[in-house]
Amino acid sequence: MTQARSNTVDSVLRRSARRVPERTAVRYGERAWTYRELDEAVTAAARVLLAEGLTPGDRVASYGHNSDAYLIGFLACARAGLVHVPVNHALTGDDLRYILEQSGSALALTDPALAHRLPDSVRTMPLHAAPGGLLERLAAVTEAAAPDEATSAGDPPAAAGDDTLVQLLYTSGTTALPKGAMMTHRALVHEYTSAIVALDLRESDRPVHSLPLYHSAQMHVFLLPYLAVGAENIILDGPDPGRIFDLVEAGLADSLFAPPTVWIALSNHPDFPVRELGGLRKAYYGASIMPVPVLERLRARLPSLAFYNCFGQSEIGPLATVLGPDEHEGRMASCGRPVLFVEARVVDEAGQEVPDGSRGEVVYRSPQLCSGYWDKPEETAEAFRDGWFHSGDLAVRDAEGYFTVVDRVKDVINSGGVLVASRQVEDALYEHPQVAEVAVIGLPDERWIEAVTAVVVRRAAADGDGGRSEVGEQELIDAARARLAPFKAPKRVMFVDALPRNASGKVLKRELRDRFGTP
Repeated sequence: MTQARSNTVDSVLRRSARRVPERTAVRYGERAWTYRELDEAVTAAARVLLAEGLTPGDRVASYGHNSDAYLIGFLACARAGLVHVPVNHALTGDDLRYILEQSGSALALTDPALAHRLPDSVRTMPLHAAPGGLLERLAAVTEAAAPDEATSAGDPPAAAGDDTLVQLLYTSGTTALPKGAMMTHRALVHEYTSAIVALDLRESDRPVHSLPLYHSAQMHVFLLPYLAVGAENIILDGPDPGRIFDLVEAGLADSLFAPPTVWIALSNHPDFPVRELGGLRKAYYGASIMPVPVLERLRARLPSLAFYNCFGQSEIGPLATVLGPDEHEGRMASCGRPVLFVEARVVDEAGQEVPDGSRGEVVYRSPQLCSGYWDKPEETAEAFRDGWFHSGDLAVRDAEGYFTVVDRVKDVINSGGVLVASRQVEDALYEHPQVAEVAVIGLPDERWIEAVTAVVVRRAAADGDGGRSEVGEQELIDAARARLAPFKAPKRVMFVDALPRNASGKVLKRELRDRFGTP
């Protein structure tokens, strides 16, 4: 009876394989997989993992770049009843060791070129392109199986149930050490349904997936939901503007998700004004706040492109709210309304709901939510209070139910006893034509408690020699004062070549505070 009622992450693929078996599911480089082939590969890979002596509930880290093998590894863990632990492939040293040890990973699937970074104490298996690699071994399993087994989409013996843990999604760690959000099959499948409905994902779409698959947004808001509806998916190694432009012009891609940093890079690319990009129909952005001036520039260049703002966090799968294409007008700064399976409200410090138009913390109730943080009971109890999950995001809800994120709770600046939202200052500075990127932080100050401080990346010089514009500190302070109340304007401006970011595009303000706050 449990099997008959099962609704797991890997069953999303199985259903599509039975509905559209010969349709292309995934392309990566020169390789292409039909839905039937992909489903068979997942079953074979699950058997490979179980043959390694792993048992249901064991954690399996995945430390690699984008590839079809990465996707198969995740789905194979799901089908085998194992817990997948995606790890940022840029992590090294203590940061990498922390996640592997904190999760208790029994095996690490890895790219051969990255294996040397892993601690010697961790057992490894190459994902691909190496003797004993997952792709190579699953091919051997399929060839050795009897004809009925080789073509079977059935589960291995250790198949999971709805409430089984399937993944540890480690938080971004922008303010503290990452925490492993415990995601069940049930939570993620609910989130896939929410994404399909809110983002208008269709079988006929041609999405390109260029952001890291270890990040929950690309994997769980787009790739898995698109596999659920039976679309043809292209996986890229990364968000290369030229490659994306080529795919759009060739009619092979019409849907793209990217954080604001990538949309900024695409819009600043010299080919952006001259390439034929009319085939791009759906543009999704999220993972961090999109500066309103940048969004306005993109819409001016591609007026028929439908923009969707996706907002949420790892703990909720990660999609919580969406602002659709027909909702942007007059609400450019909003992150939209809650998706199908999410209930949200705005509360004060006592947990009481505040009136519409008042600022407070966003809290959630949803079947998409994680079950808590792996091996962190105190942090779990702090996040789940009074029957709600406390997000740490400050927002305002309007009378029509639209949310506008003001800031992270920990990023609000106390300047002279008055609270200043860093995002508002950032939007004001983005209006200046010589500002490419900006992050606003509070730094300790004897007079102001915290001084509003802007960390700015200047726009490239117009002469194209690789230099930067010469805009100075006072000019930017004056520009901000022209748009903001005086107490909100930066007291200081620091210039850098690049802002520190995690792979999802979020600025690591903790690093900026450590760097510039040290005497």
